[in-house]
Amino acid sequence: MSESRINDIAAKVEAGQRLTAADGTFLFSPEVDLHAVGHLADLVRRRKNGDAAYYNLNHHINPTNICIYRCGLCAYSCDEGDPQAYVMSSDEVLARAKEASDAGCTELHLVSGAHPRKNFDWYLGITRELHAAFPRLQIKAWTAVEIKRFAETAGQPVRSVLKELMDAGLGSMPGGGAEIFDSQVRARICPRKVDGQTWLDVHRTAHQLGLRTNASMLYGHIETIEHRVDHLVRLRRLQDETGGFQCFVALKFHPANTAIADVEPAFATEDLRMVSVSRLMLDNFDHIKAYWVSLGVGVAQTALAYGADDLDGTVRHERIHHAAGAQSPDMLGVERLRSLIVEAGCQPVERDSLYRRVLRDGEEWRVEDGEDLGNRKLV
Repeated sequence: MSESRINDIAAKVEAGQRLTAADGTFLFSPEVDLHAVGHLADLVRRRKNGDAAYYNLNHHINPTNICIYRCGLCAYSCDEGDPQAYVMSSDEVLARAKEASDAGCTELHLVSGAHPRKNFDWYLGITRELHAAFPRLQIKAWTAVEIKRFAETAGQPVRSVLKELMDAGLGSMPGGGAEIFDSQVRARICPRKVDGQTWLDVHRTAHQLGLRTNASMLYGHIETIEHRVDHLVRLRRLQDETGGFQCFVALKFHPANTAIADVEPAFATEDLRMVSVSRLMLDNFDHIKAYWVSLGVGVAQTALAYGADDLDGTVRHERIHHAAGAQSPDMLGVERLRSLIVEAGCQPVERDSLYRRVLRDGEEWRVEDGEDLGNRKLV
């Protein structure tokens, strides 16, 4: 029965037909051969991106870890007064951005805690200052959870908040905060955070304004296979509507130092299956990211043969996954990223935040659409 079913799904994939939720549920079953699923996902990856595997030079900035939500799944956030709590000054934020610029980065990745006494103007000011000081660094910032919080503190609609951020220099949005969309799961892991539909609505509004965004799922905690498939179907449905998602990131849950620390982390085989099924279900997404910080370097590299076409980037100063026990390095250099891709049998392609090819000539770089050359050093 399983062999017949996988053959039917393979015929759909080869014909370019959409898989159903029932197909996705079946592919997640551990009784279904992982390598067969990975083979189909690799077929889709090559159909969309050929031998290309993408990476970028990026730098993470987390302005504060003080957060009103204090989700049970999070090891990073703190209450005010906690010995680990911090708030970065403007000078500290700009110094991090200068480090990124000097290292040849093209992207700043900003996510933060929802500080109880910092209103929208504080986050807007960070965006504006960074863009004014480093206009060529692309700002990928603020999750849908943060955007909704900004709207609440400012007493404005989400659309107005996004417009102000875009005017200040916001270039795209990350996909964090999605977790699992199912309401019952969210009630247990992040009860104070916005619900799944609100997350989708914020991204819909961003897409309507022309702002490209990423999407994610946090897996490997208390969710079921059905919850995962439901999450993927909801993302696919919004992508059908707007076309505004650039990539999907399957984020592995790391339990250390969280309120659900007794959860056993997913095995590498489950990580690879998650990537593969995502590639097969999200037929209208161009890119699937194997985030090496979350998956680990070896699994992320292997995932390039299981449907992924992007390793993310250099990722300087990542805090969130490492606070929860991720054992991956603090950063990867360009040569290491490129060698991982080549070893996996793919062609390394440096991209910017919008998946435009980055072309370098010594210490100078430009994007494929003809942006002026900049003077940047490679890491």
